[in-house]
Amino acid sequence: MELGICVASKIDDIDYIVRAEALGYTHAWIADSHMLWSDPYAVLALAATRTTRMRLGTGVAVAPTRPAPVTAASIATINQLAPGRVFLGVGTGNTAMRVMGHKPMPIAEFDAWLATVKPLLRGAEASFHWRGKDMPIRHLMPDAGFVNFADPIPLYVSGFGPRALGLVGKHGDGAVLSIPPEAKYMAGVWRHIERGAEAACRVLDRTRFRAASLTTLVVLNPREAPDSPRVRRLCGAFAMASLHYTYDRWRQTGQPPGQAVADIWTEFCAHMARFPEERRHQYVHRGHNCWVEPEEERFLTRELMTSTCMIGTAGELVDRLGALAEAGLDEVTLLPPLEPRYEVLEQVASEVLSRL
Repeated sequence: MELGICVASKIDDIDYIVRAEALGYTHAWIADSHMLWSDPYAVLALAATRTTRMRLGTGVAVAPTRPAPVTAASIATINQLAPGRVFLGVGTGNTAMRVMGHKPMPIAEFDAWLATVKPLLRGAEASFHWRGKDMPIRHLMPDAGFVNFADPIPLYVSGFGPRALGLVGKHGDGAVLSIPPEAKYMAGVWRHIERGAEAACRVLDRTRFRAASLTTLVVLNPREAPDSPRVRRLCGAFAMASLHYTYDRWRQTGQPPGQAVADIWTEFCAHMARFPEERRHQYVHRGHNCWVEPEEERFLTRELMTSTCMIGTAGELVDRLGALAEAGLDEVTLLPPLEPRYEVLEQVASEVLSRL
């Protein structure tokens, strides 16, 4: 099991990535959400010049706002700065699209997008559909130092539901997940991924195919409750982002919320209903994965935090990570809140990462 970090892209926060590398975190996933944070490729460029070992990539790039050839050229540019350390994580825009009031990219469009970007990441030719027209495209000057396709750029596909996980198996070199942090969920994940691979007549090499899942970790102090004020400060933003995601998904698709939010659901919906429908998308994701808005603190329940974050003693966390590894997960990626991010980074490295 490896531990990585997901970074809420902040152009002047490269020291955080440098420190994570020094502590032994293996991957830095730079988030792409243009109405929330800095541009991920600018952050990646700076991180590439300040690190030497850590793997760097998007976590995840937003397919519907970045055409496949633009994405391929962007990540290949970073690969020129950090050859062989770069990967591309990509998804449908579950947050990035919703903060603009739109749904994520439909699965069929995402399938076509992935089919286009994959050969482009190798510097090969691809068919690009644009404004009703299909044309063959390829980078015309790949050997002139502008980009690097010679060193492989793994494609990690984000998948939550069965159809998206099927695309992971069809196109991906790895999976980007955000499952409840328990080993029992991995069997279903792998089942959907392998079905997608089989439908595409593709054989997955599980020794080379990587799976990473996003959450955050909190190491409990002796006799500390899993919903103490300190725990809330160290993981509340991630837990609250999951509630925001659940609300937006329900609002746009009608998908019912899970049991973890059942006790607060009616009150939270009433809380969001205070905002005008046509502008509600500007309010749902405030503080996204960075902090908890003061007026939303009351929704940060023990069940919400424990169902989305990994909270336990150092020994308990090591055991849970081991079980996840045995179930086929290669990496847990930490996304702590903005203010205490260094505190989380240091404690997890000292008490958990050192024992893996």
